[in-house]
Amino acid sequence: MLRRPLLSRFGLLIGMALICSSLIWGGNPSPSYQVLKPISHGNLTIFPVVSSSTHDTSEFITLDEGIRSGDVVVTEAGRLGGLIRGPHHRVPISGPQVNSLVLVNNSRHPLILLAGEIVTGGKQDRVVAKDRVIPPESDPVDLGVFCVEPGRWTGVSDQFSTMKSQMAQPSVRSKAMVAQDQSQVWDSVGAANRAVYGGLVGGLPSAAPSSYAKTFEDEKVRKAIAEQAAPVEQSYTSLIRQLRDQHAVGVVVAVGGQLIWADLFANTPLMEKYWPKLVRSYAAEAITSRTAAKPVSVAEAQQFLNRTDGTRQMIESEPGVYRQSETIASDFKLFTLVTLLPGTGFDLHISKIADASRANPEIGTLRPADLSRQSR
Repeated sequence: MLRRPLLSRFGLLIGMALICSSLIWGGNPSPSYQVLKPISHGNLTIFPVVSSSTHDTSEFITLDEGIRSGDVVVTEAGRLGGLIRGPHHRVPISGPQVNSLVLVNNSRHPLILLAGEIVTGGKQDRVVAKDRVIPPESDPVDLGVFCVEPGRWTGVSDQFSTMKSQMAQPSVRSKAMVAQDQSQVWDSVGAANRAVYGGLVGGLPSAAPSSYAKTFEDEKVRKAIAEQAAPVEQSYTSLIRQLRDQHAVGVVVAVGGQLIWADLFANTPLMEKYWPKLVRSYAAEAITSRTAAKPVSVAEAQQFLNRTDGTRQMIESEPGVYRQSETIASDFKLFTLVTLLPGTGFDLHISKIADASRANPEIGTLRPADLSRQSR
């Protein structure tokens, strides 16, 4: 049974490196990603991405799967109760905190956490701030979250769940991942809620909820997002079936003619698990955006995906479990989650966030890691 230190919020090893050029994940120059012709509806354009190779992730479970089965338990900090394994572990007991939840993975499978997943319940709803891997049968770990429900600090339910219909939209997700600032997360939630009610519901009602999750549970909002997302979701799902042999693993996203995001996974099945939630998050961004739609070419999307050169790289690692790196450039941030569990050593998830206010013409090459071929 793997034992991990209690309440390890940001991993055990943290470092920073300077990145010069031609960043190659894991030092492996062979695998690569290719952008295909887009699927568009309204303000939203999705470019499917295929990879020259994939990796087996059948042993991993998602947060939705873990909570649904009861094998993954989430609770407020200070309410650990009987969650501690073994008689010798001591956990500081404190009251619930805005940016603190505790998670235990009782499953025999490693758990993938993705930044942008929304956990509902307790005294406030929260958004997961970082990609990470939780080993099987783990001790309690600090989940690392930001509140997405300003204005409430009373318990509604002791049971925690996930927002099953969608993840946080890119403008909210990026504030948790990049800014890592609670005030900016709240500001982005407020802006999203106002845009939704102003553009879809016909104005901000006096009793409008401050909760991001509750806003997107509104019947009119859910209908509008479904109408925006359904054609893209169905087209991509159909395309995945055709592209299984080509290893469809992700998407590049444009809203209103601006490239904003990319999500890439280790294989097609893992992508399929997250796709319904992801496409609704992209749709939410599209329907709350004021930018006018215009064409984006495959070449532009490929260039966006290919660029990996940065000026700095921040690395957080839990040896033998995972490594999460953030590559920082003038006009983008690139996050890569690598599994280091025995028999693995490859990229589980890559997300790239564009900063449209800046530009950098240098071109690099994005390639998946394959650390299993290297000694660690």
